Amino acid sequence: MEARGGSMKKITAAAVCARLPKRMPTFHKGNFGRVLVVAGSRGMCGAGFLCALGALRAGAGLVAWALPKSMQPAFAAALPEVITLALAETADGLLALQAQKDLSLFCEHFKPAVLACGPGMGRSALLPFILKKTRLPLVADADALNFLAAHPEIQFSSATRPCIFTPHPGEMARLLRCPVALTDEERLQQVQQWSKQTGAVAVLKGFKTLVARPGEVWENTTGSVALAKGGSGDVLTGVIAGLWAQLGTAGTFDNQSALQAALCGVYLHGLAGELAAREKTVYSVLAGEVCACIPSAIKKVLGTRRTV
Repeated sequence: MEARGGSMKKITAAAVCARLPKRMPTFHKGNFGRVLVVAGSRGMCGAGFLCALGALRAGAGLVAWALPKSMQPAFAAALPEVITLALAETADGLLALQAQKDLSLFCEHFKPAVLACGPGMGRSALLPFILKKTRLPLVADADALNFLAAHPEIQFSSATRPCIFTPHPGEMARLLRCPVALTDEERLQQVQQWSKQTGAVAVLKGFKTLVARPGEVWENTTGSVALAKGGSGDVLTGVIAGLWAQLGTAGTFDNQSALQAALCGVYLHGLAGELAAREKTVYSVLAGEVCACIPSAIKKVLGTRRTV
């Protein structure tokens, strides 16, 4: 299968090892970037939990999670390593529009490097503010993608706001207003089309996940059907955001660092799924267990430095 404009590349352990963020002994948490996760609703707060935990496991120096006020005490206790920001919510537990002031003030103080948003947010009225008004480097997933699909007038420029989009096939079909891709060729065409249309990095999840930026496509070589379970994508969003926070803080937040984060993220996430399935079987792996295997996946990739 050929990508337009050149051959499709494979994401390998060697490619990931060469691109992983560097961690010098003298570094401190400020060197590893700050991630702000805006995710969750009363019935879907686990999505934000998994996303924030994924960013931590990937190595981000600091992670903050903005979530509905009613859920903050429980999740602050469950995940003490994360800074939690309790925001106003609607009667049905969605992040409310009036939360934008508190979110803006928090950003001024916290100074996040990367914003990850969408998982579990439903039709939150806060989404238009996040997607239209904020200018932070963005990892958009789930309900953020559904909002963009319903509002095609929102335009992105990689020069002013680098972005990584992480749709599954159904979300990609909604974004492009086309049928769900059923063949490898259709998947390839769709991920290239969305990347070209937005100028951003696009991750089309699924068997042999594809990562594209304009003129370049990569195919992942890790993964397991064990990942076909709710919450897996939320972990991936956090992992990519955590890696990007480190790479961008060490260099520049642009399409190059976005591509590096996406390549490393999908490979490590897929490998973590494989490792989790060895113990739990492909039937029984939970998304949290995939997240718990991220350290082992990183360790395995780093071990290739002796042989490449």
